[in-house]
Amino acid sequence: MTREYAPPASGTGAPLSGSVLAEAAVVFAVVLSIHAAVWDRYSWCAVALAVQAFYVQYKWDRLLQQGSAVFQFRMSANSGLLPASMVMPLLGLVMKERCQSVGNTYFERFGIVVAATGMAVALFSSVLALGITRPVPTNTCVISGLAGGVIIYIMKHSLSVGEVIEVLEVLLIFVYLNMILLYLLPRCFTPGEALLVLGGISFMLNQLIKRSLTVVESQGDPVDFFLLVVVVGMVLMGIFFSTLFVFMDSGTWASSVFFHLMTCVLGLGVVLPWLHRLIRKNPLLWLLQFLFQTETRIYLLVYWSLLATLACLVVFYQNAKRSSSESKKHQAPTIARKYFHFIVVATYIPGILFDRTLLYVAATICLAVFIFLEYVRYFRIKPLGHTLRSLLSLFLDERDSGPLILTHIYLLLGMSLPIWLVPRPCTQKGSLGGARALVPYAGVLAVGVGDTAASIFGSTMGEIHWPGTKKTFEGTVTSIFAQIISVALILIFDSGVDLNYSYAWILGSISIVSLLEAYTTQIDNLLLPLYLLILLMA
Repeated sequence: MTREYAPPASGTGAPLSGSVLAEAAVVFAVVLSIHAAVWDRYSWCAVALAVQAFYVQYKWDRLLQQGSAVFQFRMSANSGLLPASMVMPLLGLVMKERCQSVGNTYFERFGIVVAATGMAVALFSSVLALGITRPVPTNTCVISGLAGGVIIYIMKHSLSVGEVIEVLEVLLIFVYLNMILLYLLPRCFTPGEALLVLGGISFMLNQLIKRSLTVVESQGDPVDFFLLVVVVGMVLMGIFFSTLFVFMDSGTWASSVFFHLMTCVLGLGVVLPWLHRLIRKNPLLWLLQFLFQTETRIYLLVYWSLLATLACLVVFYQNAKRSSSESKKHQAPTIARKYFHFIVVATYIPGILFDRTLLYVAATICLAVFIFLEYVRYFRIKPLGHTLRSLLSLFLDERDSGPLILTHIYLLLGMSLPIWLVPRPCTQKGSLGGARALVPYAGVLAVGVGDTAASIFGSTMGEIHWPGTKKTFEGTVTSIFAQIISVALILIFDSGVDLNYSYAWILGSISIVSLLEAYTTQIDNLLLPLYLLILLMA
Protein backbone atom coordinates (compact mmCIF):
# COMPACT_ATOMS: atom_id res chain seq x y z
CA MET A 1 0.00 0.00 0.00
CA THR A 2 1.39 3.42 -0.93
CA ARG A 3 1.64 5.75 2.02
CA GLU A 4 -0.63 8.77 2.06
CA TYR A 5 0.80 12.13 1.16
CA ALA A 6 -0.15 15.72 1.75
CA PRO A 7 -0.89 17.39 -1.56
CA PRO A 8 0.21 20.98 -1.91
CA ALA A 9 -2.15 23.77 -1.03
CA SER A 10 -3.17 26.07 -3.83
CA GLY A 11 -0.46 28.52 -4.61
CA THR A 12 2.31 26.76 -2.68
CA GLY A 13 5.42 25.18 -4.06
CA ALA A 14 5.31 22.09 -1.91
CA PRO A 15 6.90 19.03 -3.52
CA LEU A 16 4.59 16.44 -5.01
CA SER A 17 4.55 12.83 -3.89
CA GLY A 18 7.00 10.75 -5.90
CA SER A 19 4.75 7.68 -5.89
CA VAL A 20 1.80 9.64 -7.27
CA LEU A 21 3.98 11.24 -9.94
CA ALA A 22 5.27 7.79 -10.90
CA GLU A 23 1.70 6.47 -11.16
CA ALA A 24 0.81 9.47 -13.32
CA ALA A 25 3.86 8.87 -15.53
CA VAL A 26 2.76 5.26 -16.12
CA VAL A 27 -0.79 6.36 -17.01
CA PHE A 28 0.54 9.03 -19.39
CA ALA A 29 2.74 6.38 -21.03
CA VAL A 30 -0.38 4.31 -21.71
CA VAL A 31 -2.32 7.35 -22.98
CA LEU A 32 0.46 8.41 -25.35
CA SER A 33 0.88 4.82 -26.58
CA ILE A 34 -2.81 4.64 -27.47
CA HIS A 35 -2.65 8.13 -28.98
CA ALA A 36 0.24 7.07 -31.21
CA ALA A 37 -1.62 3.91 -32.26
CA VAL A 38 -4.95 5.63 -32.99
CA TRP A 39 -3.92 9.22 -33.82
CA ASP A 40 -7.23 10.91 -34.52
CA ARG A 41 -9.28 13.70 -32.95
CA TYR A 42 -10.64 11.37 -30.29
CA SER A 43 -7.17 10.39 -29.11
CA TRP A 44 -6.27 14.08 -28.83
CA CYS A 45 -9.32 14.42 -26.59
CA ALA A 46 -7.95 11.61 -24.43
CA VAL A 47 -4.63 13.44 -24.07
CA ALA A 48 -6.44 16.65 -23.06
CA LEU A 49 -8.53 14.70 -20.53
CA ALA A 50 -5.42 13.12 -19.01
CA VAL A 51 -3.75 16.52 -18.56
CA GLN A 52 -6.72 18.06 -16.77
CA ALA A 53 -7.27 14.91 -14.66
CA PHE A 54 -3.62 15.07 -13.55
CA TYR A 55 -4.13 18.58 -12.16
CA VAL A 56 -7.57 17.96 -10.67
CA GLN A 57 -6.41 14.79 -8.93
CA TYR A 58 -4.43 16.89 -6.45
CA LYS A 59 -7.51 18.91 -5.61
CA TRP A 60 -9.39 15.72 -4.85
CA ASP A 61 -6.47 14.53 -2.71
CA ARG A 62 -6.49 17.74 -0.72
CA LEU A 63 -10.24 17.43 -0.17
CA LEU A 64 -9.71 13.90 1.17
CA GLN A 65 -6.92 15.07 3.46
CA GLN A 66 -9.02 17.91 4.85
CA GLY A 67 -12.18 15.82 5.14
CA SER A 68 -13.98 18.31 2.89
CA ALA A 69 -15.22 15.83 0.28
CA VAL A 70 -18.98 15.61 -0.15
CA PHE A 71 -19.04 11.89 0.71
CA GLN A 72 -16.90 9.58 2.85
CA PHE A 73 -14.28 7.92 0.64
CA ARG A 74 -11.72 5.20 1.34
CA MET A 75 -8.81 6.91 3.09
CA SER A 76 -6.03 4.33 2.67
CA ALA A 77 -5.32 5.56 -0.88
CA ASN A 78 -5.09 8.72 -2.95
CA SER A 79 -8.07 9.84 -5.03
CA GLY A 80 -6.99 7.87 -8.11
CA LEU A 81 -8.79 10.26 -10.46
CA LEU A 82 -6.21 10.12 -13.27
CA PRO A 83 -5.96 6.32 -13.76
CA ALA A 84 -9.72 5.86 -13.35
CA SER A 85 -10.64 8.75 -15.67
CA MET A 86 -8.74 7.25 -18.59
CA VAL A 87 -10.15 3.70 -18.57
CA MET A 88 -13.48 4.24 -20.37
CA PRO A 89 -12.14 6.76 -22.93
CA LEU A 90 -9.16 4.57 -23.85
CA LEU A 91 -11.32 1.45 -23.95
CA GLY A 92 -13.73 3.21 -26.30
CA LEU A 93 -10.86 4.34 -28.55
CA VAL A 94 -9.33 0.89 -28.96
CA MET A 95 -12.79 -0.64 -29.42
CA LYS A 96 -13.55 1.89 -32.16
CA GLU A 97 -10.21 1.23 -33.87
CA ARG A 98 -10.61 -2.56 -33.73
CA CYS A 99 -14.18 -2.58 -35.05
CA GLN A 100 -13.31 -0.03 -37.73
CA SER A 101 -10.54 -2.30 -39.02
CA VAL A 102 -13.00 -5.19 -39.49
CA GLY A 103 -15.68 -2.98 -41.02
CA ASN A 104 -18.24 -3.18 -38.21
CA THR A 105 -19.79 0.29 -38.30
CA TYR A 106 -22.27 -0.30 -35.46
CA PHE A 107 -19.63 -1.20 -32.88
CA GLU A 108 -17.29 1.46 -34.25
CA ARG A 109 -19.89 4.09 -33.32
CA PHE A 110 -20.51 2.24 -30.06
CA GLY A 111 -16.81 2.62 -29.20
CA ILE A 112 -17.01 6.37 -29.85
CA VAL A 113 -20.02 6.60 -27.52
CA VAL A 114 -18.11 4.67 -24.83
CA ALA A 115 -15.17 7.09 -25.15
CA ALA A 116 -17.43 10.15 -25.06
CA THR A 117 -19.32 8.83 -22.05
CA GLY A 118 -16.09 8.13 -20.18
CA MET A 119 -14.89 11.66 -20.85
CA ALA A 120 -18.23 13.12 -19.71
CA VAL A 121 -18.27 11.34 -16.34
CA ALA A 122 -14.57 12.15 -15.79
CA LEU A 123 -15.19 15.83 -16.48
CA PHE A 124 -18.14 15.78 -14.08
CA SER A 125 -15.91 14.36 -11.31
CA SER A 126 -13.37 17.10 -12.04
CA VAL A 127 -15.99 19.84 -11.93
CA LEU A 128 -17.28 18.44 -8.62
CA ALA A 129 -13.83 18.58 -7.05
CA LEU A 130 -13.11 22.10 -8.33
CA GLY A 131 -16.53 23.33 -7.25
CA ILE A 132 -16.04 22.44 -3.59
CA THR A 133 -12.34 23.35 -3.31
CA ARG A 134 -11.62 26.51 -1.32
CA PRO A 135 -9.93 28.76 -2.20
CA VAL A 136 -10.90 28.35 -5.84
CA PRO A 137 -7.91 26.83 -7.72
CA THR A 138 -7.76 29.35 -10.58
CA ASN A 139 -4.99 27.74 -12.62
CA THR A 140 -6.51 24.26 -12.41
CA CYS A 141 -9.93 25.66 -13.35
CA VAL A 142 -8.42 27.27 -16.47
CA ILE A 143 -6.68 24.03 -17.50
CA SER A 144 -9.78 21.94 -16.84
CA GLY A 145 -11.96 24.46 -18.69
CA LEU A 146 -9.71 24.47 -21.74
CA ALA A 147 -9.54 20.67 -21.86
CA GLY A 148 -13.28 20.36 -21.34
CA GLY A 149 -13.97 22.95 -24.03
CA VAL A 150 -11.83 21.09 -26.57
CA ILE A 151 -13.48 17.74 -25.73
CA ILE A 152 -17.02 19.15 -25.88
CA TYR A 153 -16.32 20.95 -29.19
CA ILE A 154 -14.89 17.85 -30.87
CA MET A 155 -17.60 15.54 -29.55
CA LYS A 156 -20.33 18.01 -30.55
CA HIS A 157 -19.17 17.79 -34.16
CA SER A 158 -18.56 14.01 -34.06
CA LEU A 159 -21.64 12.56 -32.39
CA SER A 160 -25.15 12.35 -33.77
CA VAL A 161 -28.04 13.86 -31.82
CA GLY A 162 -29.07 10.41 -30.60
CA GLU A 163 -25.52 9.66 -29.40
CA VAL A 164 -25.31 12.99 -27.57
CA ILE A 165 -28.60 12.21 -25.81
CA GLU A 166 -27.26 8.77 -24.87
CA VAL A 167 -24.13 10.30 -23.32
CA LEU A 168 -26.24 12.79 -21.35
CA GLU A 169 -28.53 9.98 -20.15
CA VAL A 170 -25.56 8.03 -18.80
CA LEU A 171 -24.23 11.17 -17.12
CA LEU A 172 -27.59 11.77 -15.44
CA ILE A 173 -27.76 8.17 -14.18
CA PHE A 174 -24.16 8.49 -12.96
CA VAL A 175 -24.99 11.61 -10.94
CA TYR A 176 -27.94 9.94 -9.22
CA LEU A 177 -26.06 6.70 -8.57
CA ASN A 178 -23.23 8.71 -7.02
CA MET A 179 -25.61 10.44 -4.65
CA ILE A 180 -27.38 7.20 -3.68
CA LEU A 181 -24.58 4.63 -3.46
CA LEU A 182 -21.85 6.85 -2.00
CA TYR A 183 -24.30 7.87 0.74
CA LEU A 184 -25.35 4.29 1.44
CA LEU A 185 -21.80 2.86 1.21
CA PRO A 186 -19.34 5.21 2.97
CA ARG A 187 -15.60 4.45 2.74
CA CYS A 188 -16.08 1.69 0.14
CA PHE A 189 -14.53 3.61 -2.76
CA THR A 190 -11.97 6.23 -3.59
CA PRO A 191 -13.21 8.97 -5.97
CA GLY A 192 -11.46 7.16 -8.83
CA GLU A 193 -12.95 3.78 -7.96
CA ALA A 194 -16.39 5.35 -7.66
CA LEU A 195 -15.96 6.93 -11.09
CA LEU A 196 -14.91 3.63 -12.64
CA VAL A 197 -17.46 1.33 -10.97
CA LEU A 198 -20.47 3.65 -10.97
CA GLY A 199 -19.65 4.91 -14.47
CA GLY A 200 -19.69 1.34 -15.74
CA ILE A 201 -22.96 0.52 -13.95
CA SER A 202 -24.55 3.71 -15.30
CA PHE A 203 -23.56 2.82 -18.85
CA MET A 204 -24.93 -0.71 -18.50
CA LEU A 205 -28.22 0.55 -17.03
CA ASN A 206 -28.66 2.98 -19.90
CA GLN A 207 -27.86 0.27 -22.45
CA LEU A 208 -30.42 -2.04 -20.85
CA ILE A 209 -33.13 0.65 -20.90
CA LYS A 210 -32.29 1.53 -24.51
CA ARG A 211 -32.40 -2.09 -25.69
CA SER A 212 -35.58 -2.81 -23.72
CA LEU A 213 -37.37 0.06 -25.45
CA THR A 214 -36.15 -0.87 -28.94
CA VAL A 215 -36.14 -4.67 -28.71
CA VAL A 216 -36.83 -6.51 -31.98
CA GLU A 217 -37.28 -10.22 -32.54
CA SER A 218 -33.92 -12.03 -32.90
CA GLN A 219 -31.95 -8.81 -32.39
CA GLY A 220 -28.95 -9.13 -30.10
CA ASP A 221 -27.20 -12.03 -28.41
CA PRO A 222 -29.05 -13.54 -25.39
CA VAL A 223 -25.67 -13.86 -23.65
CA ASP A 224 -25.16 -10.08 -23.73
CA PHE A 225 -28.69 -9.44 -22.49
CA PHE A 226 -28.12 -11.92 -19.68
CA LEU A 227 -25.12 -9.96 -18.38
CA LEU A 228 -26.93 -6.62 -18.57
CA VAL A 229 -30.07 -7.83 -16.79
CA VAL A 230 -28.16 -9.69 -14.05
CA VAL A 231 -25.82 -6.81 -13.19
CA VAL A 232 -28.51 -4.11 -13.24
CA GLY A 233 -30.96 -6.36 -11.39
CA MET A 234 -28.49 -7.06 -8.57
CA VAL A 235 -27.62 -3.36 -8.20
CA LEU A 236 -31.28 -2.32 -8.08
CA MET A 237 -31.97 -5.11 -5.57
CA GLY A 238 -29.20 -3.77 -3.34
CA ILE A 239 -30.55 -0.22 -3.49
CA PHE A 240 -34.05 -1.49 -2.68
CA PHE A 241 -32.98 -3.48 0.40
CA SER A 242 -30.61 -0.73 1.61
CA THR A 243 -33.49 1.72 1.58
CA LEU A 244 -35.90 -0.75 3.15
CA PHE A 245 -33.63 -1.75 6.03
CA VAL A 246 -33.15 1.86 7.05
CA PHE A 247 -36.63 1.56 8.56
CA MET A 248 -36.39 -1.96 10.01
CA ASP A 249 -33.88 -4.23 11.73
CA SER A 250 -32.41 -6.56 9.12
CA GLY A 251 -31.02 -9.04 11.64
CA THR A 252 -34.32 -10.53 12.84
CA TRP A 253 -35.91 -13.70 11.53
CA ALA A 254 -38.92 -11.75 10.31
CA SER A 255 -36.70 -9.42 8.26
CA SER A 256 -34.71 -12.38 6.94
CA VAL A 257 -37.83 -14.21 5.77
CA PHE A 258 -39.03 -10.99 4.15
CA PHE A 259 -35.63 -10.59 2.44
CA HIS A 260 -35.77 -14.05 0.88
CA LEU A 261 -39.40 -13.64 -0.17
CA MET A 262 -38.73 -10.26 -1.78
CA THR A 263 -35.65 -11.68 -3.53
CA CYS A 264 -37.87 -14.35 -5.10
CA VAL A 265 -40.48 -11.74 -6.01
CA LEU A 266 -37.92 -9.45 -7.63
CA GLY A 267 -36.20 -12.32 -9.40
CA LEU A 268 -39.29 -14.09 -10.69
CA GLY A 269 -41.46 -11.01 -11.11
CA VAL A 270 -39.00 -8.45 -12.51
CA VAL A 271 -35.66 -9.89 -13.64
CA LEU A 272 -36.93 -13.00 -15.45
CA PRO A 273 -39.77 -11.18 -17.29
CA TRP A 274 -37.32 -8.44 -18.25
CA LEU A 275 -34.91 -11.01 -19.65
CA HIS A 276 -37.77 -12.85 -21.39
CA ARG A 277 -38.75 -9.63 -23.18
CA LEU A 278 -35.20 -9.20 -24.47
CA ILE A 279 -34.37 -12.74 -25.58
CA ARG A 280 -37.93 -13.82 -26.55
CA LYS A 281 -37.42 -17.17 -24.80
CA ASN A 282 -38.09 -18.68 -21.40
CA PRO A 283 -34.93 -17.54 -19.53
CA LEU A 284 -34.68 -20.61 -17.29
CA LEU A 285 -35.12 -23.09 -20.15
CA TRP A 286 -32.67 -21.13 -22.30
CA LEU A 287 -30.10 -21.14 -19.50
CA LEU A 288 -30.42 -24.88 -18.85
CA GLN A 289 -30.16 -25.69 -22.57
CA PHE A 290 -27.17 -23.40 -22.89
CA LEU A 291 -25.27 -24.82 -19.90
CA PHE A 292 -25.73 -28.48 -20.90
CA GLN A 293 -25.59 -28.05 -24.66
CA THR A 294 -22.38 -30.01 -25.23
CA GLU A 295 -20.34 -32.65 -23.45
CA THR A 296 -17.44 -30.19 -23.10
CA ARG A 297 -19.66 -27.81 -21.16
CA ILE A 298 -20.73 -30.55 -18.77
CA TYR A 299 -17.09 -31.45 -18.08
CA LEU A 300 -16.21 -27.79 -17.51
CA LEU A 301 -19.15 -27.30 -15.12
CA VAL A 302 -18.12 -30.35 -13.09
CA TYR A 303 -14.50 -29.16 -13.00
CA TRP A 304 -15.54 -25.66 -11.90
CA SER A 305 -17.78 -27.12 -9.19
CA LEU A 306 -14.78 -28.99 -7.78
CA LEU A 307 -12.72 -25.79 -7.77
CA ALA A 308 -15.55 -23.92 -6.00
CA THR A 309 -15.59 -26.67 -3.37
CA LEU A 310 -11.82 -26.32 -2.99
CA ALA A 311 -12.17 -22.55 -2.47
CA CYS A 312 -14.73 -23.15 0.28
CA LEU A 313 -12.41 -25.67 1.95
CA VAL A 314 -9.61 -23.08 1.93
CA VAL A 315 -11.89 -20.61 3.71
CA PHE A 316 -12.91 -23.18 6.33
CA TYR A 317 -9.31 -24.34 6.83
CA GLN A 318 -7.97 -20.81 7.35
CA ASN A 319 -10.76 -20.07 9.83
CA ALA A 320 -10.02 -23.30 11.68
CA LYS A 321 -6.39 -22.17 12.01
CA ARG A 322 -7.58 -18.84 13.42
CA SER A 323 -9.82 -20.61 15.95
CA SER A 324 -6.92 -22.76 17.14
CA SER A 325 -4.48 -19.84 17.40
CA GLU A 326 -4.10 -17.79 20.56
CA SER A 327 -4.95 -14.46 18.90
CA LYS A 328 -8.51 -14.09 17.70
CA LYS A 329 -7.38 -11.13 15.57
CA HIS A 330 -5.34 -13.40 13.35
CA GLN A 331 -5.49 -12.36 9.67
CA ALA A 332 -4.79 -14.65 6.73
CA PRO A 333 -1.26 -14.14 5.36
CA THR A 334 -0.69 -12.82 1.85
CA ILE A 335 0.09 -16.27 0.47
CA ALA A 336 -3.16 -17.67 1.87
CA ARG A 337 -5.18 -14.89 0.20
CA LYS A 338 -3.40 -15.60 -3.09
CA TYR A 339 -4.68 -19.18 -3.02
CA PHE A 340 -7.85 -17.76 -4.53
CA HIS A 341 -5.84 -16.22 -7.37
CA PHE A 342 -4.47 -19.65 -8.19
CA ILE A 343 -7.98 -21.10 -8.12
CA VAL A 344 -9.41 -18.45 -10.48
CA VAL A 345 -6.50 -18.97 -12.90
CA ALA A 346 -7.27 -22.70 -12.89
CA THR A 347 -10.91 -21.75 -13.50
CA TYR A 348 -10.49 -19.30 -16.36
CA ILE A 349 -7.74 -20.93 -18.42
CA PRO A 350 -9.82 -24.00 -19.46
CA GLY A 351 -12.84 -21.77 -20.09
CA ILE A 352 -10.87 -19.50 -22.42
CA LEU A 353 -9.32 -22.47 -24.21
CA PHE A 354 -12.44 -24.60 -24.70
CA ASP A 355 -15.62 -22.50 -24.41
CA ARG A 356 -15.43 -18.73 -23.93
CA THR A 357 -19.18 -18.23 -24.29
CA LEU A 358 -19.82 -20.64 -21.42
CA LEU A 359 -17.20 -18.82 -19.36
CA TYR A 360 -18.98 -15.54 -20.15
CA VAL A 361 -22.29 -16.84 -18.76
CA ALA A 362 -20.74 -18.76 -15.84
CA ALA A 363 -18.84 -15.65 -14.70
CA THR A 364 -22.08 -13.67 -14.83
CA ILE A 365 -23.84 -16.26 -12.64
CA CYS A 366 -20.88 -16.29 -10.24
CA LEU A 367 -20.98 -12.50 -9.98
CA ALA A 368 -24.70 -12.62 -9.10
CA VAL A 369 -24.00 -15.24 -6.42
CA PHE A 370 -21.13 -13.20 -4.94
CA ILE A 371 -23.24 -10.04 -4.78
CA PHE A 372 -26.20 -11.90 -3.26
CA LEU A 373 -23.98 -13.47 -0.56
CA GLU A 374 -22.52 -10.04 0.18
CA TYR A 375 -26.06 -8.72 0.68
CA VAL A 376 -26.73 -11.61 3.07
CA ARG A 377 -23.53 -10.85 5.00
CA TYR A 378 -23.99 -7.06 5.04
CA PHE A 379 -27.64 -7.14 6.16
CA ARG A 380 -26.98 -10.06 8.59
CA ILE A 381 -29.68 -12.14 6.93
CA LYS A 382 -30.37 -15.40 8.76
CA PRO A 383 -29.31 -18.15 8.70
CA LEU A 384 -25.99 -17.38 6.92
CA GLY A 385 -25.37 -13.70 7.61
CA HIS A 386 -23.37 -13.96 10.83
CA THR A 387 -21.51 -17.05 9.60
CA LEU A 388 -20.36 -15.22 6.45
CA ARG A 389 -19.26 -12.23 8.54
CA SER A 390 -17.10 -14.48 10.68
CA LEU A 391 -15.65 -16.50 7.80
CA LEU A 392 -14.79 -13.56 5.52
CA SER A 393 -13.40 -11.25 8.22
CA LEU A 394 -10.23 -13.34 8.14
CA PHE A 395 -9.47 -12.19 4.59
CA LEU A 396 -10.01 -8.45 5.10
CA ASP A 397 -7.27 -6.00 4.18
CA GLU A 398 -6.90 -2.21 4.27
CA ARG A 399 -9.01 -1.82 1.12
CA ASP A 400 -12.09 -3.23 2.89
CA SER A 401 -12.51 -0.20 5.14
CA GLY A 402 -16.21 0.32 4.39
CA PRO A 403 -19.27 -1.75 5.28
CA LEU A 404 -18.93 -3.95 2.18
CA ILE A 405 -16.28 -6.60 1.45
CA LEU A 406 -15.53 -6.11 -2.24
CA THR A 407 -12.07 -7.53 -2.90
CA HIS A 408 -13.35 -10.98 -3.98
CA ILE A 409 -15.92 -9.33 -6.26
CA TYR A 410 -13.18 -7.13 -7.76
CA LEU A 411 -11.08 -10.25 -8.36
CA LEU A 412 -13.93 -11.85 -10.28
CA LEU A 413 -14.54 -8.64 -12.25
CA GLY A 414 -10.86 -8.28 -13.10
CA MET A 415 -10.72 -11.79 -14.53
CA SER A 416 -14.06 -11.48 -16.36
CA LEU A 417 -13.98 -7.98 -17.85
CA PRO A 418 -11.64 -8.94 -20.75
CA ILE A 419 -14.17 -11.65 -21.64
CA TRP A 420 -17.21 -9.38 -21.26
CA LEU A 421 -16.05 -6.08 -22.74
CA VAL A 422 -14.68 -6.89 -26.19
CA PRO A 423 -17.49 -7.05 -28.81
CA ARG A 424 -17.53 -10.56 -30.25
CA PRO A 425 -18.46 -9.40 -33.81
CA CYS A 426 -15.15 -7.51 -33.84
CA THR A 427 -13.12 -10.48 -32.62
CA GLN A 428 -14.13 -13.24 -35.00
CA LYS A 429 -11.59 -15.87 -35.97
CA GLY A 430 -8.75 -14.30 -37.88
CA SER A 431 -9.45 -10.73 -36.79
CA LEU A 432 -7.43 -10.96 -33.56
CA GLY A 433 -3.83 -11.23 -34.66
CA GLY A 434 -0.68 -10.18 -32.87
CA ALA A 435 -0.95 -8.93 -29.30
CA ARG A 436 -4.76 -8.75 -29.66
CA ALA A 437 -4.88 -12.55 -29.54
CA LEU A 438 -3.99 -12.28 -25.83
CA VAL A 439 -6.94 -9.98 -25.01
CA PRO A 440 -9.09 -12.75 -23.42
CA TYR A 441 -6.10 -13.61 -21.22
CA ALA A 442 -5.61 -10.03 -19.94
CA GLY A 443 -7.22 -10.76 -16.56
CA VAL A 444 -5.33 -14.02 -16.14
CA LEU A 445 -2.00 -12.36 -16.95
CA ALA A 446 -2.42 -9.11 -14.99
CA VAL A 447 -4.19 -10.39 -11.86
CA GLY A 448 -3.98 -14.15 -11.79
CA VAL A 449 -0.28 -14.35 -12.64
CA GLY A 450 1.36 -10.91 -12.42
CA ASP A 451 -0.24 -9.53 -9.25
CA THR A 452 0.06 -12.89 -7.50
CA ALA A 453 3.76 -13.29 -8.33
CA ALA A 454 4.53 -9.69 -7.34
CA SER A 455 2.73 -10.05 -4.02
CA ILE A 456 4.21 -13.41 -3.01
CA PHE A 457 7.81 -12.82 -4.10
CA GLY A 458 7.79 -9.17 -3.09
CA SER A 459 6.56 -9.90 0.43
CA THR A 460 8.88 -12.87 1.00
CA MET A 461 12.10 -11.96 -0.82
CA GLY A 462 11.83 -8.30 -1.76
CA GLU A 463 14.42 -5.90 -0.32
CA ILE A 464 14.62 -2.95 -2.75
CA HIS A 465 11.48 -0.83 -2.42
CA TRP A 466 10.12 1.43 -5.11
CA PRO A 467 10.34 5.05 -3.87
CA GLY A 468 7.35 6.01 -1.74
CA THR A 469 5.74 2.55 -1.68
CA LYS A 470 5.97 -0.78 0.10
CA LYS A 471 6.11 -2.59 -3.25
CA THR A 472 9.50 -3.99 -4.19
CA PHE A 473 11.64 -4.05 -7.30
CA GLU A 474 12.04 -7.82 -6.98
CA GLY A 475 8.27 -8.32 -6.91
CA THR A 476 7.78 -6.24 -10.06
CA VAL A 477 10.53 -8.03 -11.99
CA THR A 478 9.16 -11.40 -10.91
CA SER A 479 5.70 -10.30 -12.05
CA ILE A 480 7.01 -9.43 -15.52
CA PHE A 481 8.91 -12.70 -15.91
CA ALA A 482 5.94 -14.74 -14.68
CA GLN A 483 3.67 -13.12 -17.26
CA ILE A 484 6.21 -13.68 -20.05
CA ILE A 485 6.41 -17.36 -19.12
CA SER A 486 2.61 -17.50 -19.09
CA VAL A 487 2.47 -16.00 -22.59
CA ALA A 488 4.89 -18.70 -23.77
CA LEU A 489 2.65 -21.39 -22.25
CA ILE A 490 -0.42 -19.84 -23.90
CA LEU A 491 1.38 -20.04 -27.26
CA ILE A 492 2.02 -23.73 -26.65
CA PHE A 493 -1.47 -24.76 -25.52
CA ASP A 494 -3.73 -22.33 -27.45
CA SER A 495 -3.36 -22.96 -31.17
CA GLY A 496 -5.57 -19.95 -31.95
CA VAL A 497 -2.99 -17.48 -30.61
CA ASP A 498 -0.64 -16.08 -33.24
CA LEU A 499 1.43 -13.16 -31.98
CA ASN A 500 2.84 -12.22 -35.42
CA TYR A 501 6.15 -10.99 -34.02
CA SER A 502 4.47 -8.39 -31.75
CA TYR A 503 6.67 -9.49 -28.88
CA ALA A 504 8.09 -6.02 -28.15
CA TRP A 505 4.61 -4.51 -27.74
CA ILE A 506 3.54 -7.39 -25.46
CA LEU A 507 6.67 -7.02 -23.32
CA GLY A 508 6.16 -3.26 -23.11
CA SER A 509 2.48 -3.66 -22.18
CA ILE A 510 3.24 -6.18 -19.46
CA SER A 511 6.04 -4.01 -18.07
CA ILE A 512 3.90 -0.85 -17.98
CA VAL A 513 1.03 -2.62 -16.21
CA SER A 514 3.48 -4.18 -13.72
CA LEU A 515 4.83 -0.70 -12.93
CA LEU A 516 1.26 0.50 -12.46
CA GLU A 517 0.74 -2.34 -9.97
CA ALA A 518 3.79 -1.16 -8.06
CA TYR A 519 2.66 2.45 -7.70
CA THR A 520 -1.14 2.53 -7.72
CA THR A 521 -3.13 2.59 -4.48
CA GLN A 522 -6.40 1.84 -6.25
CA ILE A 523 -7.97 -1.63 -6.47
CA ASP A 524 -5.38 -3.40 -8.61
CA ASN A 525 -7.66 -6.39 -9.25
CA LEU A 526 -9.90 -4.05 -11.22
CA LEU A 527 -7.48 -1.53 -12.71
CA LEU A 528 -4.64 -3.73 -13.99
CA PRO A 529 -6.67 -6.03 -16.29
CA LEU A 530 -8.39 -3.05 -17.86
CA TYR A 531 -5.11 -1.30 -18.68
CA LEU A 532 -3.56 -4.50 -20.04
CA LEU A 533 -6.73 -5.10 -22.10
CA ILE A 534 -6.47 -1.58 -23.55
CA LEU A 535 -2.80 -1.96 -24.45
CA LEU A 536 -3.23 -5.38 -26.03
CA MET A 537 -6.25 -4.21 -28.05
CA ALA A 538 -4.24 -1.28 -29.44
